[in-house]
Amino acid sequence: MDSITQAVLGASIQGALLGRWQGRKALLYGAVLGTLPDLDVVIDYGDAVAEMTYHRGFSHSLFVLSGLALLLTALCRRWRPNPGYSSGRLFLSLWLVLVTHPLLDCFTSYGTQLFWPLDLPPISGSSVFIIDPLYTLPLLVAVIAGLLFGLKGKMSRWPTVALGLSTLYLSFTLAGKQMAEQRVEQALARDGIHAEKIFSTPTPFNSLLWRVIVIDGEDYHEALVSWFDRSLPHLERIPRGTHLAAVLHDSPQHARLAWFTDGVLRYDDIDGHLVVTDLRLGMTGFHPFRFAMATREGNGWHLIRDVELWPVERGDLSRLQVLWQRVWEERQVPLLAWANALQRGPRQSAR
Repeated sequence: MDSITQAVLGASIQGALLGRWQGRKALLYGAVLGTLPDLDVVIDYGDAVAEMTYHRGFSHSLFVLSGLALLLTALCRRWRPNPGYSSGRLFLSLWLVLVTHPLLDCFTSYGTQLFWPLDLPPISGSSVFIIDPLYTLPLLVAVIAGLLFGLKGKMSRWPTVALGLSTLYLSFTLAGKQMAEQRVEQALARDGIHAEKIFSTPTPFNSLLWRVIVIDGEDYHEALVSWFDRSLPHLERIPRGTHLAAVLHDSPQHARLAWFTDGVLRYDDIDGHLVVTDLRLGMTGFHPFRFAMATREGNGWHLIRDVELWPVERGDLSRLQVLWQRVWEERQVPLLAWANALQRGPRQSAR
């Protein structure tokens, strides 16, 4: 999730558990500690694929963060002891502030290596967009109120209430994900399509309209599903270019990316560059993580050693308006046209 959300989540937890004794400082301590795991972004991991796939690694591990909580508890007890609360309460507070950061990240589409260093695939619940105002707003209000009026009396309950509301909202997003996938499965049965895998995620900034990707061999299907739909969704068939994946058989970056994304990838030959797109993130036709992994030389391909991000065009606000209208009306959205834009080079996209 975004840094503001992680900060107000950490502030709310520490305010709820230690605000009685630490006052407004609990909110500040929790906000700083709640954003700590994302400091791994300052580490240079090498190329663009490594930067993406090693983020949310060790710094988001439950093992590492639990050890850090123990260390911070010991240091606080030694240098800043407070007789008002026990070491157990202090550890619980610090531990929850730290581990709820990666746990919340697990609800997004990116992928979080919660059990690093175990060789397990990253967890991607994909029920919340990376920025979701409905989740953040109750926590933000509680933190602002706590900073303005303190955490005494009835005000001490605000962080707890906000945490309850935000947790209920997460439950709502999980219900939405299940709803969307069930409707798409019914549409697949209707059309006689056998799905290799199904990936669903909310559309940008809301959890009422869902984007569902169905991997089907050389192609993939995309569908939009709203809570208010009365009919089964239309499945838009889109070429995936998987025949190009053979070019990357010896690419360690491609192997790493395929592991990280569970293979929800698309391949395009763009101006002699083999561009691999992570379809999970962003929106149809606008995906922030695209990588040029090989260049065509004569009749063959040459692997790129230092992989870089492929230039991505800016998001189109008019498309957000189309998606917002789609929430309420079962209108056709030009998903195929949007997806075909991925075949254009950066100069063409800029026009």
